[in-house]
Amino acid sequence: MKRGSFNSRLGFILAASGSAVGLGNIWKFPFEVSNGGGAAFLLMYLFFCFILCFPVIVSEIAIGRNTKKNAIGAFNEMGKRKWNFIGKMGVLCGVLILSFYTIVAGWVLGYVFEMVTGNFSIADNFGNYVNNTTSVLLYAVLFMFLTALIVSRGIEKGIEKAAKILMPSLIFIILSLIVYALTLPNSIDGIIFYLVPDFSQINLTVAGNALGQAFFSLSLGMGMLITYGSYIDDKNNIISSATLITLTDVGIAFLSGLIIFPFVFSSGIETEGGPGLIFQVFPQIFENLGGTTGIIVGSTFFILLSFAAITSTVSLLEVPVSYLVDEYKIERKFSVWIVALVILLIGIPSAYSQGKSELFTNFITYFGADKPIDFMQFIIDVSNDTLLPFGGFLITIYVAYVWKKNNLSDEISKGNPYYKGSFMEKYINFSVTFICPLILGSIFLLTFLNKFFGI
Repeated sequence: MKRGSFNSRLGFILAASGSAVGLGNIWKFPFEVSNGGGAAFLLMYLFFCFILCFPVIVSEIAIGRNTKKNAIGAFNEMGKRKWNFIGKMGVLCGVLILSFYTIVAGWVLGYVFEMVTGNFSIADNFGNYVNNTTSVLLYAVLFMFLTALIVSRGIEKGIEKAAKILMPSLIFIILSLIVYALTLPNSIDGIIFYLVPDFSQINLTVAGNALGQAFFSLSLGMGMLITYGSYIDDKNNIISSATLITLTDVGIAFLSGLIIFPFVFSSGIETEGGPGLIFQVFPQIFENLGGTTGIIVGSTFFILLSFAAITSTVSLLEVPVSYLVDEYKIERKFSVWIVALVILLIGIPSAYSQGKSELFTNFITYFGADKPIDFMQFIIDVSNDTLLPFGGFLITIYVAYVWKKNNLSDEISKGNPYYKGSFMEKYINFSVTFICPLILGSIFLLTFLNKFFGI
């Protein structure tokens, strides 16, 4: 069965970058920056993206290209079947993330229509909005339908073609909003907060949050880059591709701050993290812009979020679909719609966990915790905050000690004849052998003990 492949290097870079660019880059990143004291957090984030995450990106792409297989089949193809649990965990992680991500993306899509109609008062009724589960699930189904439609068309005609449209559109909208945001009163105060560092703000907590944001924003540890790497040929320069993917993801996260902070500082409205910043605070900001201007800017902003979300959902869906196509020889279109339906069903409890259902709203209480958390937060804790760093840790262990560094170097040098013996080779090998396992293993262990046991 023909697997398909990316038709161009640009298509691969845009698709892989799009998988990393998501809602987290537009709202979670600025919120983390705000909590971390502004520019100090930004510098730590940039440092970790290139020092820690870059070697993992290179490793995942190399594994995929070497085997031309999905996240699970890659380990089987290498003759390391007992290590395929890394891929299985990655596929599971992607499915769990997509199950709640689709619900949040449905909220965003619904807000596009709310902004178009000028319903800024929706900010005061966010609780009622998310608990209107009929509407929320309808938007989630629509969003999943669009995602599945793209993936069902294959790599070249679906994922690559969509990336070539969505990513330039995303960047154009971001730049347009930045230009407008910089014209607002007091916007310069937001820029100063964002770009002028106060190094006294840097501590272990800020460093840990910056490292977590860097790792999670680049979609590592879930087998996505293994899957996408399997669709490129040996002529592709993995080092330069990984560099461009990292730069694109970091660049869009950085640019989002140039939108968020001028808006926030010009409005004088107190912000809060997570959903509140986007769904409750920003409609008030758009309302303050007045009439037609508020409608246009508000609609454009949530269209931006929708574009960012769908670039991620496409890659998240491709991971389990690629597994079914490769390992079970199930036709792509059938695999896509089956997986999409299963993920929507798994996501229903998340839709009901924002107050609609007592069972899913107060789903579980961790050891040492004072109060229960909802089902959606539980899935986030298990997938984003636990399985992703653990997956990244295991991949570096596998590359360094099972596949071996010389095999990694052989694969990378196929598209880069000057790689062997270079400083980059020494850096990648040292990182995957010592730096990445140590830091990622520590993050996983500390997060696991803190999240679930209160230690």
